[in-house]
Parts: sequence; structure tokens; C-alpha cells
Amino acid sequence: MRALVLLVTLACFAGAQHQALIDYLERRLLAIEDRISLWHEQSNRYASELRELKQQMVAQLENLDKEKEALRANLDGVGARVDRVEREMDYMETQNGAQPCVDVDDKLVEQQVTLVKEKNKAKYAKLSDCSEMISSIKAMKILKKLGGPKGMWTKDVAGGSGKVYVLNGTDEGVLYEFSSLQEFTSSPGVSLAKTLNLPSVWQGTGHLVYGHHLYYVKEQLTVLKYDLRNASVADTAVFLAEEHVPMYSLTPETLIDLAMDEEGLWAIYATRQNDRRISMAKMDAGTLDIEQMWDTACPTENAEAAFVICGTLYVVYNSPQPGRSRVQCVFDVNGMVSSDEVPLIYFPKRYGAHSSLKYNPHEQLLYAWDDGYQIVYRMVMKQKLEV
Repeated sequence: MRALVLLVTLACFAGAQHQALIDYLERRLLAIEDRISLWHEQSNRYASELRELKQQMVAQLENLDKEKEALRANLDGVGARVDRVEREMDYMETQNGAQPCVDVDDKLVEQQVTLVKEKNKAKYAKLSDCSEMISSIKAMKILKKLGGPKGMWTKDVAGGSGKVYVLNGTDEGVLYEFSSLQEFTSSPGVSLAKTLNLPSVWQGTGHLVYGHHLYYVKEQLTVLKYDLRNASVADTAVFLAEEHVPMYSLTPETLIDLAMDEEGLWAIYATRQNDRRISMAKMDAGTLDIEQMWDTACPTENAEAAFVICGTLYVVYNSPQPGRSRVQCVFDVNGMVSSDEVPLIYFPKRYGAHSSLKYNPHEQLLYAWDDGYQIVYRMVMKQKLEV
């Protein structure tokens, strides 16, 4: 009997221990589950915060990229302005300082200036019977994309030659010569061109080719006539005008723009004396002498280029943010045409702004350099006296 009671007692005691162990394990499991739940909540919160941080960092990086691009653009603009100031300072130094390379007698200069002023008073004598003016731009043709945003390309405006000449940039010294327009358009870059190293670096984009000679402007506002056949300097002349300023505010590198039409050689320029308005001069293509000068009412502000047809100056304007170019000011040396009588002549929409416009009187075409694109414009003409 006692043994039975002992067994029952031991069984009850073992059952109690077993229940206590089960309760303990359940409590531990509940604690572990609570910890796991807390870990999941913290992990989700950390993941959410990490995603928000990543989004903030991406947004900040995008803002930094935009600020970097804006800073780069500002630095480019500042660099361009610094270069322009340096060029103007160099020019002022050459104007005010001694010029050992040019020995010109003061009395001779005064006589030349007086002679030019006397010629200005005389009425311009036409050299041809040309009496046409532009009515509208009929068509444009993009022939190639070559070089930088600014430059000049042309044919020999005297005619008789199909060669194409390219002067890339505003301060270089290498001329590229293509044997034909077809070779120019088919050439990868300038690989098919003949390279001519000029005796000095040009300034701006106001060059032209006439009668197998390249006319271009170098430093100290010297007009140079270069013989392309025997690679030699045929003549030079210092342009007699004081306090030059850029006549095209959108192409400030050009201080003198040489142009050729049915009447001959012209120089387009601007001075401070003319209140930042464009002037023009008739020159002798053989001797580079100035024959006559005119002050026009065409402003230099927002001007990008100009050209001359039949003794009429056409000034092309745009906006600092390139838009649609237009002929907005006209000056005729014979007084037959005025800007009030000529409606705005718009060019077809293009890529940027013209850095040069060269008229070919034999083809009656405009050769344009537009942000690295070489373009030809065909025009509709009419008589100047036509209403």
C-alpha cells in the first residue's frame, strides 16, 4: 500500500515538473516571438528610412549635376568675356603704344584721312548697272557639317573656279582648299582638302576669296591680300578708322567684315564715334586703298552678320538665344533703298546663328556658316525702284 502511495506521489511530482517546464518553454517562445516581431518592425523601418535617404541622395545628386552644368556654362561665358577683354586690351595697347613694325609719317596719315573725308562728301559713282535688291529668301540647302560653331566658307567670287575654301574658327592660320563643291561635300571632314598655312593668324570671320587671292584681317586691323597661286603676300594695308568696336554683337570676334558684290570690294566695320552703329567703306581690290566711307543707321546690338548686294548693305539680326535670323536694317550707298521701304526678310529656321554670310555675285547665292553647318541660300531679287 505504501509503495502505491509513493508511486502516485512521484507521478504527481513528475507531472508538476513537466507542466512547469512546458510553461517555461511557452514563455520563452513568446519572448522570442516578440523579439522577432520587434526585429521585423525595426528592419522595415530601417529599410523605409534607407529608401528615403536614397531618394534624397538621388535628388541632391541631380541638383548637383544641374548646378555643375550651370557653373560650367557660367565659366565658359566668363572665359569668353575674359578672352574678349584681353583682345580689346591688346588692341588698345597697339593703338596707344608705339608700333615699331609700321613706320608711318603722321602728316601722311592726316593727309590720307583728309582725302577719305573729301571723298565721303562726293556722291558715289556706280561701277556697274546693277540695280537689284532682295525680295525674299527662296530656299536653303545644308551641304555639310564641318568645324566649330564659327567660321567662313566660300568660292572665288570672281568666278571661273569651282574651288571651295574653308576657314574654320576665328583665330586660326590654316586654309583648306577643295577642288570642287562635290569634293567638299563628299570629303570626310577635311581629309580631301589641300592645306595652306597662311603667313599670319586671321581675326574674326570677315574673309573672302577674289581673283585667286584671299583677303583677310589679321591683328592690328591689317587687311592682308594673299596670292593663293604662289603662296605669297601680295599686299597689306592698315585700315584707317579709329576706336574700332565689334559691328556684330553676336559675332564680336569680327572687327572688319570684307564683302564683294557687283560693285567691288567693301569693308563693314563700326567705331565708337558712330555711336555703335555700323559703317561701311568702298575699297580698291587691287591696292586696298579706301575710296569712300559711309556711316549707317544700322545698330550693332543683336547683329550677327551682314552682306552687300549691288551697293546695298543688308544687316542680319538675331537674339542672344538663337532664334530666327532676319534682315532688319538696309543701307544703300546711292540712297535708292531705305530700311523703311524694305519689309523684314526672314531666313528659314536653322540650328543657331550665322557667324558669316558671303554673297557670290556670279551665282547670286549666299554662303553661310551656321553653328558648324555650311549652308547655301537662294534669293528672290527685284528692282530697287520696284514698289
